[in-house]
Amino acid sequence: MKATIKILSICVIGISIMAFAAKKSEEKANVDAVKELVTNAYINGAFNKLDADAMEKGFHEDFAIYSAKGEEISKYPIKDWVEGVRKRRANDYDPGAEKNVWKPTFASVDVTGGAAQVKVELRNQGKLVYTDYLSLLKFESGWRIVAKVYHSHKK
Repeated sequence: MKATIKILSICVIGISIMAFAAKKSEEKANVDAVKELVTNAYINGAFNKLDADAMEKGFHEDFAIYSAKGEEISKYPIKDWVEGVRKRRANDYDPGAEKNVWKPTFASVDVTGGAAQVKVELRNQGKLVYTDYLSLLKFESGWRIVAKVYHSHKK
């Protein structure tokens, strides 16, 4: 009887360890997928490479940038932003120019199930310019950026 209890205890502990490892592996995969999406669609799409196609793949069609204007909320929709990126790219944009190189720092990436919040600090020419908060949701097709609020450090 004691041997059976020991074997059962070992099995339960083993299954628990395997379940914990699987959960941690899934969490890491989600964090990695979110960081990759933010890098491709946001950092490279909207800033470093001006890749409007990558933006359209990574941002949800209902995405908007929200900012405070007095006591009102200003909303800048993705379609307008993508159009602006296409125009900038067409106007002799030099991706290698120092002023066009943005360096991100992922200050935090928080994923809970199918929701995520990413805090990204963007530097340009060595100066912190923006602190961005991106909200993401996981759809059947994968992760998409659904909203942004930010703080501009420009003075």
